[in-house]
Amino acid sequence: MVLYLTALSAALAAIAQAAAPTSGPIVQVNLNQKYQTFDGIGVAEAFQRSLVLHELNTASQKLALDYLFSNTTGAGFTILRNGIGSSPTDPFDHMKSIAPTAPPSNSSQLNYIPLPRDDEYQVWLSHQAIARGVKYIYADAWSADGYMKTTGTDFDGGYLCGVTNATCASGDWRQSYANKLVKYIRDYQSRGITIDYLDFLNEPDLNTSYASMQSSGQQAADFLEIFYPTLQKAGLKTQIACCDGSGWEQNRERLTGIQQAGKEYTLGLVTSHGYSSAPGAPFQTDKKVWLTEWSTFDPINYDWYATGSQSEGLTWANHIQQAFAVSNVTGFVYWWGAANTTDNESLLFINNTAEVRVTKRLWAHAHFGSRFIRQGATRIGATVSGDSTLNVTAFSNADGTVAVQLINNGNDTQEVTVSGVQLPKGVVQTWLSNQANNLTQGYAKSDGKDAFAVVPGRSLLSIIA
Repeated sequence: MVLYLTALSAALAAIAQAAAPTSGPIVQVNLNQKYQTFDGIGVAEAFQRSLVLHELNTASQKLALDYLFSNTTGAGFTILRNGIGSSPTDPFDHMKSIAPTAPPSNSSQLNYIPLPRDDEYQVWLSHQAIARGVKYIYADAWSADGYMKTTGTDFDGGYLCGVTNATCASGDWRQSYANKLVKYIRDYQSRGITIDYLDFLNEPDLNTSYASMQSSGQQAADFLEIFYPTLQKAGLKTQIACCDGSGWEQNRERLTGIQQAGKEYTLGLVTSHGYSSAPGAPFQTDKKVWLTEWSTFDPINYDWYATGSQSEGLTWANHIQQAFAVSNVTGFVYWWGAANTTDNESLLFINNTAEVRVTKRLWAHAHFGSRFIRQGATRIGATVSGDSTLNVTAFSNADGTVAVQLINNGNDTQEVTVSGVQLPKGVVQTWLSNQANNLTQGYAKSDGKDAFAVVPGRSLLSIIA
């Protein structure tokens, strides 16, 4: 009874604060204006960050995993991106290959070994994530093994032997690389894990000192003409993704090359990063599109909004919203979910085996997580009039619930009217994130037709109806 009265008092207090405005921004939601379906949001723990999570003590490990994947206490990530190893060894920050030693020739059977340390604990993490609600396992190879490439190493770029303009004395290694990827999928399958999508490239426009392999769109198509039939013959459900370009426009270039070569039909998913160029105009494709990696590298930042820097929570709330609203992505994947890093590559900071610290960027993602927006939801029309500092998106779930995200980029509090959604008369739930709040539950007044919400300056408020 005491708990009920406390909740009722909180609701009444919120109603009093959210009186119907006489003027202010009006958000119009249009249930009949439908855009892309929603797959989810996600993170990666590649380059042995799964090991970092695994080495946490029991309580801290559960805390970190729940922050990432729980749809009741955490962000509700539903996509996990795993790294496919290409290194012959596995010191920290490397991903060891399942075929680390070169066979006698390009036509010989590869020398397979079991998944090294359960794929650097990514098998363990996949099980943990799936148990908490993850829907998609996405595997990505940063490079083919060195002996399959023009450089002879899995780092410092280079090209896959056998694609256009990449002739090697050892011959064409495209089939061997395709066979390795199929074996990797089957290794996961034997552990009870389905890999839903697999990309054979990562940032193919770059030559880096870590695992990397370069490719144009035509060269990607050259591999797809081998990989696609190999995957089909294997009878696996995994679909091919491409190309994880370092930026939106860099990926557009490679997608265009694949299309011009007539190989777009082999793809199930188009993937891009946000580093070299941020998400912009949608790709010209009927395939699903995910933003699959993005972060910043400045000193670690726990703020929601202080100076408007690139690593603050509000900045990332806008990145995520604009990726869905402007670029028409169906999924958004940050870089690391949790890591022992001192910059902003991760959403959770892990120190040794017991300390887990949360950045405000996590709560920005949570507004677009499975707590509010479920796999298969549809982005619907949402427009705002009366204020240029307010950005809005809306999603309709299969069960009829609607999630509306209101970002106030201005300094002043806004009293917002939300129309076009079927509402109960009385109150609707809201969830607020800003410098002082981490997905804090509240209420907005409803007259059965409109909802009247108070959105503080520099804040993200979700309305769930």
